[in-house]
Amino acid sequence: MQQIWMGAIREEAQRAFDRFVQTYGAKYPKAVQCPTKDRDGLLAFYDFPAEHWAHLRTTNPTESSFATVAASHRQNQGCLSRTTMLTMTTSSACVPRRIWCRIRGSDDLARVIAG
Repeated sequence: MQQIWMGAIREEAQRAFDRFVQTYGAKYPKAVQCPTKDRDGLLAFYDFPAEHWAHLRTTNPTESSFATVAASHRQNQGCLSRTTMLTMTTSSACVPRRIWCRIRGSDDLARVIAG
């Protein structure tokens, strides 16, 4: 699976995908069926400039944002009013965006948007 999404080019990823299907298809048909039906969507990030792949392959911004909110909620659970808790949760959800790194290849975004 890692060879699929870490392929240097789309063709390399497609070969790895075919190897995955060949290797595990007979033993785990339902597990192979799921990524196979969504193959085009799973490899869609290869349509973007290579500089953007690192950002498209990661779920870290989402995970780190929710981790901050969850930590805030755990620490203050039961000792605040509902309004105060919602305010703190909202503000802690905004904190991670201050430290996010800038998108690599941001000068290519206009071309990406244009298709």
